[in-house]
Amino acid sequence: MGLIRLQKYCSEHGLASRRKAEEYIQKGWVRVNGRVVTELGTKIDPAKDKVELLPEAEAAKKHFRYVLLNKPPGYVTNLPQGDEKEALELLAPDMKNLKPVGRLDKESEGLLLFTDDGVAVHRLTSPKFEHEKEYEVTVDKNISSGIISRYREGVVIQGQKALPVKVKKLQGRIYQFILKEGRNRQIRRMLGNFGYQVLKLKRVRLASLELGRLKPGQYRNLNARERDLLLKEASYSPSNPD
Repeated sequence: MGLIRLQKYCSEHGLASRRKAEEYIQKGWVRVNGRVVTELGTKIDPAKDKVELLPEAEAAKKHFRYVLLNKPPGYVTNLPQGDEKEALELLAPDMKNLKPVGRLDKESEGLLLFTDDGVAVHRLTSPKFEHEKEYEVTVDKNISSGIISRYREGVVIQGQKALPVKVKKLQGRIYQFILKEGRNRQIRRMLGNFGYQVLKLKRVRLASLELGRLKPGQYRNLNARERDLLLKEASYSPSNPD
């Protein structure tokens, strides 16, 4: 492996997101081989150089926020068009700097996590980490056992094979879908390709984090147990990266 930018190294090794790493470098909070580095263009050799954050950076990371919202239908996750409403508008004014972890399309509802922890956003959304996302999906007719078997094997969506999806009938025409990736409108496309229409789609779990009894439009901060478990599953702790 050749030389790479210091902020890229920090991002790939769970020290900080690229944006935060740039901030820490400019503030003099990053050391390479014991020497403080403040130049953003600095490149390092991942195989030889030792990178560490100063205590100031570690202290700053402990102030990250993690907020769970039960997104109602009718709100977009990001990039609203025209008069569309953004889910972020449902949070308190002092939370407007938070970013959504993944996305829920406008018609969908349920668990949406917001945070200013860029590393956690990456770890919890990147397909290579394969964190489970659980949905309750109501369809217009019963899904045949043959189609369910195909979903479990992985079906082709927009020319690319998806990872296997766990599907189980809960009651009536309500099904549990568990994914390990989050392609754009994945469940709707999977069902639509076989002639099924989604009547309701609700995310109820992200990794270990559950929606619980939170009502539509309501939000809350994660408690310490939820936060620690979620970040442990992501193999990341703000006070103990990687």
